[in-house]
Amino acid sequence: MRAWLFLLGTIGAGLGGCTSPGATLERLAQAHAHQLVSLETRPFQLRAALPATSSTSAKPLRVYLEGDGRAWITPTQPSLDPTPRDPLLARLAMEDPQPSIYLARPCQYLNSPACAPRYWTDARFSKEVLGSLEQALDQLKQRYGNRHFELIGYSGGGALALLLAARRNDIAQVQTLAGNLSPRRWAERLELTPLQDSLEPLDFAERLRELPQRHLTGAEDRVVPASLLDEYAARLDSADCLELHRLAGVSHHAGWLERWPQWRDRPIACKTAPAQAAERIGAHRAGAP
Repeated sequence: MRAWLFLLGTIGAGLGGCTSPGATLERLAQAHAHQLVSLETRPFQLRAALPATSSTSAKPLRVYLEGDGRAWITPTQPSLDPTPRDPLLARLAMEDPQPSIYLARPCQYLNSPACAPRYWTDARFSKEVLGSLEQALDQLKQRYGNRHFELIGYSGGGALALLLAARRNDIAQVQTLAGNLSPRRWAERLELTPLQDSLEPLDFAERLRELPQRHLTGAEDRVVPASLLDEYAARLDSADCLELHRLAGVSHHAGWLERWPQWRDRPIACKTAPAQAAERIGAHRAGAP
């Protein structure tokens, strides 16, 4: 039952060699003129890499949300440290020509007193995790003065990006890479133990229909199957600004460095005219709790 969870948590673990993940992230940040900081939220500290400069406050601030990392060390034994062993998403964030922020998940790179395996296994999409990420966005907003965010979520970070968009009124759009758009259906499809202590994005389908969003998945992905896109789209059948794309030759981990630059700055297509789309987007922002 845990075999695929194990794969999701360990994929790419051998790519980092003998260098610690923290040291790898630090070198990457130095090479791309980013500053590593610890954001104090409750109940977790969050690791972030901030650009030396930011875009204007009129433009949404782009934030890359990390995936689940190394959640399991065997199919039945949770990892003691969920830090990703390969900094794929951090590299995508720091190589983005638009000044962008890399935001790690709770207990990745930093060990807060509240850290426990449940927060990178069954409770990886819990209210506590989501609350810490919300506090981090609030702090970034205060620091940079931006009005809106664009969230880029990788793997499990895709679920969190959607959950954040469903709760907030300042998410202009979401893009996901190999995104787990429905943890509930993902667990069912792969015959895994349900994530009992996690929230489910599709429980907020009505809100998400108003969100401009693009979801990219690898046709070769066996960790988060591309078929989940169809199930997600079926629940958001009346969504106006929803793009779904399967990328040939791309797996859960491989191919994103080459393919993401072709997509990251493309405007998201909407079915209705621009004025109507803008009206629906405005309604989405105004309706957030």
